[in-house]
Amino acid sequence: MAATDNDQPPLLGVAQSLSGQSWHIADTDDRVVQAMAQRHGLPDIVARVLTGRGVGIDDAPAFLSPTIRDMLPSLPALRDMDVACDRLVRAIMSREKIAVFGDYDVDGATSTALLLRFFRAVGGEAIYYIPDRIREGYGPNEAAMRALHGENVRVVVTVDCGTTANAPLAAARLLGLDVIVVDHHQADAVLPACIALVNPNRQDEDDVLRAQYGQLAAVGVAFLLVAGVNAALAAAGWFAGRQRPNPLDWLDLVALGTVCDVVPLRGLNRAFVAQGLKVMRKRGNAGIAALADVGGMSEPPGTYHAGFVLGPRVNAGGRVGRADLGTRLLSTEDPVEAARIAAELDGFNEERKAIEQAVQTDALACVGEGCEDRIVVAAAAGWHPGVIGIVAGRLKDRYRRPTFVIAVHDGIGKGSGRSVPGIDLGAAVRAAAAAGLLENGGGHSMAAGLTVREERIPDLKAFFNAHFSSRVDADVESRGLRIDALLSVTGATPELIDMLERAGPFGSGHREPRFVLPRAKLVKADVVGEDHVRCILSSNDGGRLKAIAFRAMQGPLGPGLLDAAHKGQPLHIAGHLRVDRWMGRLEAQLMIDDAAAIF
Repeated sequence: MAATDNDQPPLLGVAQSLSGQSWHIADTDDRVVQAMAQRHGLPDIVARVLTGRGVGIDDAPAFLSPTIRDMLPSLPALRDMDVACDRLVRAIMSREKIAVFGDYDVDGATSTALLLRFFRAVGGEAIYYIPDRIREGYGPNEAAMRALHGENVRVVVTVDCGTTANAPLAAARLLGLDVIVVDHHQADAVLPACIALVNPNRQDEDDVLRAQYGQLAAVGVAFLLVAGVNAALAAAGWFAGRQRPNPLDWLDLVALGTVCDVVPLRGLNRAFVAQGLKVMRKRGNAGIAALADVGGMSEPPGTYHAGFVLGPRVNAGGRVGRADLGTRLLSTEDPVEAARIAAELDGFNEERKAIEQAVQTDALACVGEGCEDRIVVAAAAGWHPGVIGIVAGRLKDRYRRPTFVIAVHDGIGKGSGRSVPGIDLGAAVRAAAAAGLLENGGGHSMAAGLTVREERIPDLKAFFNAHFSSRVDADVESRGLRIDALLSVTGATPELIDMLERAGPFGSGHREPRFVLPRAKLVKADVVGEDHVRCILSSNDGGRLKAIAFRAMQGPLGPGLLDAAHKGQPLHIAGHLRVDRWMGRLEAQLMIDDAAAIF
């Protein structure tokens, strides 16, 4: 994939923007851009975006129209997949009781709902268990395993968890439970006691398969399991006289979980999301449809809606409400029940916002403005553990470096971390656990969780800083803001946005195209909400464009925009475009990422 060439002079001479970044435009060859545009009938701007991101001329059709068939011509032979499929086929055909043990985030809820819908469709007997975030914490625990055994469960399928749950799964084995782990988090060398562990990130997984499927969300791995069990049931004659389900009908769940777990939208993930959004638009899942309604969605769902409208509401149950609400919503077939749960989750989401803002304010004060650590670690007693992951993400964006936020209660800290591209947070957590600094911990490259004793937090912070040392300096501080192209105010139109949609879906690993509007005049700028800045931009030819910078007043960007508007000083402004639908009219709007003074 082509990257911004930071060895070249900064774009428009911007070595330090209002947010402290240098700007660099993607290095593209105009001849390649023209050749791609002509061969595939693409607008020049779409070809330029694709070329700047390393998509070759021959690869463009598959990238623009990814299909499951092309990306998944046959089921991958992941380790233990055959064992897992065989055991579940026997359980379904003999009516053994299956329990799906999930997680309380969107990836966990979609994975759980996917399996529940599949087992229900094929005539299996299945229940679910979602642990309480506060009382039980993440992943399997011995008490839960005993409770499931007491309900005559014979097979437990853990989704989005279980890879490092050695003690709880050892207890489950002693109880006689057959446990199948379906996960994507990084694994230790010693695996837990279970009959099957399907995880492309196992250390002993085939290198080729790990490279192909290691970036799947848990719901993507669960989809592979569903496809495998479905095929095995067909081979066993199970569908003689009963309808065989089509797993593609549940791709809306796979798309939602994939987007919300912020895994790279490349390869199979890209196909999952592109095709899953098409399924989502049919509103066949009562829970997703109800959530779209309470979220005020009046347009076809895209990755933005999945990540910022649907996902936060599903998460709200696990963060500040009841942990199982997301799974219940996404697995129900009853529209009335779905509407009731969606409304409840919407209320919890509003409560979550207030709690999050309070914790974020405290965390920023804890870290301070002049943080020079390689990794940001904020810890305090009294913070709600349900919002620390969100706050970690906010601080990561503010300081542009890996961040952990730790909520301490009764001497135990529960931490959630978010990383930046190129910095493997999951590996750092596993190294800290191996060094004896943690009670528990795990994750993947971009997000991780941990449990640490309060008195070990200073040691943990020192360990992380030593672990990352020069890596953060090299990989983070030298990385500037990546720009796809220059754009005029009058060039920002709904028609351009429609063209750019051909290069979607956008998300992690394939961000929305970012443009710079050189020398834009700020006709108006004011604060809306608590910390957003709303602007109207203009150009010399009379063009005008609405723009907004979310949470800009939390850093230097917001005050800088207000000051420039007050003084009548033009700025170079960077951002991405979105259609604004208002009163039946379609207008382009710029979502401001950064701005820079003109020298």
